[in-house]
Amino acid sequence: MSDEKTPAPKPGAGKADEKPVEARSARPGASWLPSVTTTLVAVAMALVIGALLIVFSSRDVLETMPYIFSYPQDFFREAGSAIWSSYAALVHGSVGSPGAIGTTLVRSAPLICAGLGVTLAFRAGLFNIGAQGQLLVGALAAGYVGFSWDLPPGIHLLVALVAGIAGGAFWGAIAGVLKARTGAHEVITTIMLNYLGGALLLYALSKNAFQRPNSDNTLSPPPNSSATFPEIGNFHLGVIVAFLAAILVWWILDRSKLGFELRAVGANADASRTAGMNVANVYTAAMVIAGGLAGLAATMGVLGHQDSLSPTMAGTIGFDAITVALLGRATPLGTVLAGLLFGALSVGGVAMQASAASTPKELTEVLQALIVLFVAAPALVQGIARMKKVDDGSAVMAKGWGS
Repeated sequence: MSDEKTPAPKPGAGKADEKPVEARSARPGASWLPSVTTTLVAVAMALVIGALLIVFSSRDVLETMPYIFSYPQDFFREAGSAIWSSYAALVHGSVGSPGAIGTTLVRSAPLICAGLGVTLAFRAGLFNIGAQGQLLVGALAAGYVGFSWDLPPGIHLLVALVAGIAGGAFWGAIAGVLKARTGAHEVITTIMLNYLGGALLLYALSKNAFQRPNSDNTLSPPPNSSATFPEIGNFHLGVIVAFLAAILVWWILDRSKLGFELRAVGANADASRTAGMNVANVYTAAMVIAGGLAGLAATMGVLGHQDSLSPTMAGTIGFDAITVALLGRATPLGTVLAGLLFGALSVGGVAMQASAASTPKELTEVLQALIVLFVAAPALVQGIARMKKVDDGSAVMAKGWGS
């Protein structure tokens, strides 16, 4: 042991040492800038790979391949032209005009709503794969109220909107209660409920109450005009509702007691239970709200487009919502931005196909997959781009098997 006495710190020396640490932690953007940078690099890498796919899917470029070593300039000229025309068409078709922006917003609204539901469940430690089923049941409820009930305008819309949210919330509550009371893993139950929701929609469409008059087709009447969102410029009111839902989810997660419990349970359920929280109720509440948001997503199509109920009406919105939530890193703002990006890619893909390069619009789906792949593997992105590795404290807290 040393007999040397530790010199007494000089007055103010400790504060001087702590100052740089405090300064770093208080630096604006210090907490979220690394993850945003990684996400932007992931998007850029996906676009680079997409450019390679554009080059080798262009007929003009392929025609230069037999003599590429004799006249390489022809290959690079045609490749550059194909990449420029495709990406220019993608941007112009999605945000190049007020009409394109309106279409992008309308296409993004259901992705944002359903993605918010997946995000909220993520924060509670739940991997909600059941947005598709919750969306179908919400559409069933909103559509039935929309075309079968006769109510004054405004009230009809409000009732149909509530019915859609309630339908999705009910379907989400089933998985939440099963998780809370029996421990059934939400991944299994939500997958099964997706199939059950699809079967329920098909069964309903086989009944006269949901079919068009004098028709046996699995297609319902469109909702009455009194139950549809009013148009605001190039988009409908549902788009505004989707953004308000994002603000509500942010408030729940960051400003409410329920949000604190959701985040605490998502971080460590056992510690939360020891601290006196009712984990079962938190799981149930998370799935109810998540289902309600998926039901809200359903109303974007039924009450926004006046879509009829059909087996294919939902497309893959419920599953795309998972990628939107992952890309948004399970934050409300990130989910909104990811939903807008995916909506723009979807709308711009059609314009890209009509461009001079005739790039298949399926390439946008490849871009979406690549973006999610890179975002889900930040270490890969940081390694390829030689970025400084950081632990950004990802907000995605869903547990894996056995949790």
